[in-house]
Amino acid sequence: MILRILSAYGGLLLKAMGQTLLLALSGLFFACILGLIFGLLSVVKNRACNAISTIFVDVIRGVPMIVLAFMIYFGVPQAINGLFSGARFTLTALQAGTVALALNCGAYMAEIIRAGIQSVDPGQMEAARSLGLPYWRAMARVVLPQAIRTMIPSIINQFIITLKDTSILSVIGFPELVNTAKNVVANTMRAFEVWTIVGIMYLIIITLLSRLAKRLERRLNRGRE
Repeated sequence: MILRILSAYGGLLLKAMGQTLLLALSGLFFACILGLIFGLLSVVKNRACNAISTIFVDVIRGVPMIVLAFMIYFGVPQAINGLFSGARFTLTALQAGTVALALNCGAYMAEIIRAGIQSVDPGQMEAARSLGLPYWRAMARVVLPQAIRTMIPSIINQFIITLKDTSILSVIGFPELVNTAKNVVANTMRAFEVWTIVGIMYLIIITLLSRLAKRLERRLNRGRE
């Protein structure tokens, strides 16, 4: 029966897996930007910047992903259309899903980047400043390149988590793997077989990413020896 389902719906499930990866990658891309901004704000010697970063991280991490998705997909357009009479602002499921993933993942990326920067010997920044480099140039040219080496495995692990979180976005109708699988189950009435296929597809992708993260970590550890 699994072979029959693969024959009839394999292409559809593969396309849905592609949509899932697209959503995860786009979410991670914008999450890296948000994470870099708020990660840097958390390490500068300024209480206001530190407070802004802390509030962002705590608020986003404290809101369940499904609530965030509903708020962005349904709540934001309604709020904007209520403020501006005649407005017909809407968000597609891809746009809302990307924003939700970017915010959720960005809060965790901020902590990864903060930890990566703090793992660099403070003497590196002091040496760069003593050579006359401004703070932000020293951060960009000296500290961040070293911090990125330690952050790469954590970023890959966060991508794995983000990939899993895409399944939550089936609630707003985005045609990712879980949402497509629900439709296949409705058509075939073979829940066990369909979800087995979906589980194997996730397992293959996540196993490959996990091995990549471990290989990079071993290589980076050898580089420090």
